[in-house]
Amino acid sequence: MMESPYSGQVITVFDGALTISWKPHPERDFAFEATFYLDHPSFAQFRAEKPPLHVHPHQEEYIQVIEGALALEVEGVEHVVRPEDGDFLIRPWTIHRLYTVPASAMPEGCNVVTFLASGQKTLEVFKMDLLFFENWYRYQDEVIRNKKSIDFVQAMCFFDAGGSYMTLPWWTPFRRTLSQAIGIIVGRWVAAFLGYQPYYRKWSTDWALAESKMSSSMFYRGWTKGKTE
Repeated sequence: MMESPYSGQVITVFDGALTISWKPHPERDFAFEATFYLDHPSFAQFRAEKPPLHVHPHQEEYIQVIEGALALEVEGVEHVVRPEDGDFLIRPWTIHRLYTVPASAMPEGCNVVTFLASGQKTLEVFKMDLLFFENWYRYQDEVIRNKKSIDFVQAMCFFDAGGSYMTLPWWTPFRRTLSQAIGIIVGRWVAAFLGYQPYYRKWSTDWALAESKMSSSMFYRGWTKGKTE
């Protein structure tokens, strides 16, 4: 079996407040171990707001907390997950997000949250995988370091490439389906027309895979040569 370009790769972002290391997994499409350092001075800036609620239609996602505690909001209900809980399954089309818990919900003296995230195998081209996560986290890192705001179209472009879609408000009819449709229209069609990319060379360990994915879509084919950063 050919060794993955991600073997031994560790990403450090937000000045060291978050580290991500890739893990091989025989049964999953991807797996990585993430560690948040809650007492790091840059952590509060990174987690000033909760991440967006979203769905991924094609993959089950698994979260296993290794150290500390992590909040998983699933269909409006918050679950505090700890190491003894094992794998927490997030099914396709389930509206959810994850974030760190207040210090009062952490084990005494623990300032670190470590968890393993992994996802179901799928034949979809645009899906949750290591390429998506490293581009999304490295983009956020650059935004924070340069004291900018998240570009909404760019965020939707990343999410669409990750087979994930930010969800509309709870009162929206056909919320999940409409969220996916808008995510594709804005994140893929409009984004490509405006010159956005779902992956960037400077953030992509496996650039050959990124080019292959973009070449598979009529919207991104023009960005694989000469226009990428």
